[in-house]
Amino acid sequence: MSDNVNYLSPVASLAVEDRSAFIWKCYAHVVGAIVAFAAVEVYLFQSGIAERIALPMLNNWLLVLGAFMLAGWGATHVAHRVQSIQAQYAAFAVFIVVEALIFAPMLFIAAAMSPDIIDSAVGVTIMGSVGLIGVAMITRKDFSFLRGLLVWGGILALVGIVASLIFGFQMGTWFSVAMIGFAGAAVLYDTSNIMHHYPADKYVAASMALFASIALMFWYILRLFMSRD
Repeated sequence: MSDNVNYLSPVASLAVEDRSAFIWKCYAHVVGAIVAFAAVEVYLFQSGIAERIALPMLNNWLLVLGAFMLAGWGATHVAHRVQSIQAQYAAFAVFIVVEALIFAPMLFIAAAMSPDIIDSAVGVTIMGSVGLIGVAMITRKDFSFLRGLLVWGGILALVGIVASLIFGFQMGTWFSVAMIGFAGAAVLYDTSNIMHHYPADKYVAASMALFASIALMFWYILRLFMSRD
């Protein structure tokens, strides 16, 4: 989920051809980020890094979970604040690597349980993301009203994670289900912003925000599948 994006010259004010080019440029960058994320994960697994960092990170699992959410917010915040395209790309690249490192322990455990878990989670995430993006594009509705809900939902999720650390209770299946719904709303919000609110020079930041929301959805779908086995 991105920061609020209220600009003087949003992409919605551009000509149809320019607006279409901006939107597809954003989606191309999201696909590229997913491919880069997968490539980093392959390297982490083949080099043995994923296995070496799995145990230390799993011993602090809820801290990793909180770091995952904060990384998404922090990276998109930076991407929206920097002006140059080069700086936006740099922030995006760092974010992809950080996401891959955070995902590595859970993917390592999931692969040890059953490779089918990862395949199933990937498939559901792709179908869910494509469906939500399709809803935003077909309806052309402005989902910026979701911002308040997402902000408060994110704060409540972090409060729940901190409370579970302090009082020692587990964040169970329903938490994962709720967070999948939260991530779905974030995908709608980010797609709507791409169509209505970003300026033409912020396609990297826009792509980064949508990628972060899709990654969040994948995280909790994978967590849900793992909890069933």
